[in-house]
Amino acid sequence: MPAASAARAPRPKALPRSAAQPAVQPEASALALYQQIKDHIARKIQDGSWKAGDRLPSENDLVTQFGMSRMTVNRALRELAEQGRIVRVAGVGSFVAEDKPQSTLLQIANLASEIRQRGHDYRCKVLTVERVSATMEVAAALDMRTGESVFHAVCVHLEDGLPVQLEDRYVNPRVVPQFAQQDFTLLQPSEFLVRNVPFDQVEHVVDAVLPTADQALLLEMDPAQPCLLLTRRTWSRGVPVTMVRCLHPSSRYRLGSRFRADGNPVFE
Repeated sequence: MPAASAARAPRPKALPRSAAQPAVQPEASALALYQQIKDHIARKIQDGSWKAGDRLPSENDLVTQFGMSRMTVNRALRELAEQGRIVRVAGVGSFVAEDKPQSTLLQIANLASEIRQRGHDYRCKVLTVERVSATMEVAAALDMRTGESVFHAVCVHLEDGLPVQLEDRYVNPRVVPQFAQQDFTLLQPSEFLVRNVPFDQVEHVVDAVLPTADQALLLEMDPAQPCLLLTRRTWSRGVPVTMVRCLHPSSRYRLGSRFRADGNPVFE
């Protein structure tokens, strides 16, 4: 009697195409890779590691450092050049572009530097750093849900001992999860964010307002006197980073800009 043949295990059925894992789209993968290089270079420029005129690592160095193709590195450098962040010189290399002077309405001003450049003493009193539930207004400004947790910081900035700005700031914890852990007696919130969080969009809105009684007390001013309120929002790759209200006694602070007809600022 012939020996029974060994039973064969059934072949696994092929998964239908719809059930199979989707393949990684090369476009999406390439986008993430070249953006990594752009972010790295932009962060180095923004935090001062690479200053205007400094030469960037060569394409070969960036290819080795990031383990990416020359095409990906080239795309990152090309887009940075188109955005005016770097200058590329054929056969020589890429360099950090020279800063274009801008007024305080066109950029995020460093209040501490402005005060010290006038030869005056600067001090920042940190009143509050906490985590709170976002109000409807704050949630809308930061593209979050009402009641979602956000960071909140309040500071008073002083020039020669006199308050010149009350800063009331909200920060998106999804973008800056380490915000509340910082020592803002050493580095004020605005400067910390500028140095550590690359941003690509800024919105400024200026209003004339009267301070509340509490605000007037903190600013050591008459509540019947007007203030300038500068409301600022910043974004990083389309995601809101922070919303801050900077309240200035109008008798102690001015905001202004001068433009050419083509929209470019004028500096003397």
